[in-house]
Amino acid sequence: MISLSNLKPAKGSKHRKKIVGRGVGSGHGRTSTRGCKGQKARSGDGSKKIGFEGGQMPIFRRIPKRGFSNNKFRREYEIVNIEELDKFDSGTKVTPLFLKKEGLVNKTQFVKILGDGKITKSLSVSASAFSKSALDKIKAIGGKVEIIK
Repeated sequence: MISLSNLKPAKGSKHRKKIVGRGVGSGHGRTSTRGCKGQKARSGDGSKKIGFEGGQMPIFRRIPKRGFSNNKFRREYEIVNIEELDKFDSGTKVTPLFLKKEGLVNKTQFVKILGDGKITKSLSVSASAFSKSALDKIKAIGGKVEIIK
């Protein structure tokens, strides 16, 4: 009967770790299972850099580079439409932190308010950027707009 006191691993499932470099008689001596010469036989040279093609000019250097990439300074805005702000009570101070608590944005750093839809309540809205139509609609209803730097 099997119990916790006499549990053993299945026969053949446990293997002794291969010990290399301990003399010719061990069967894993001399070249220590690395073959003869070459890159993979050397100490520390077995791995290659990403994109390495065996000395051939790598593809990212063969392909011509064109265009402009502004990834370093790019700003990705979280977008909120005016119709989503209309569910809040009149006189509410809407800030990026408030929008995050309500689940309308994920990040609070760059929030842009767009003018899609209608707004019927006067709100005080703070955001990083506004579209022209959003500014006009908020001001027309009597709301306040503050651009955060």
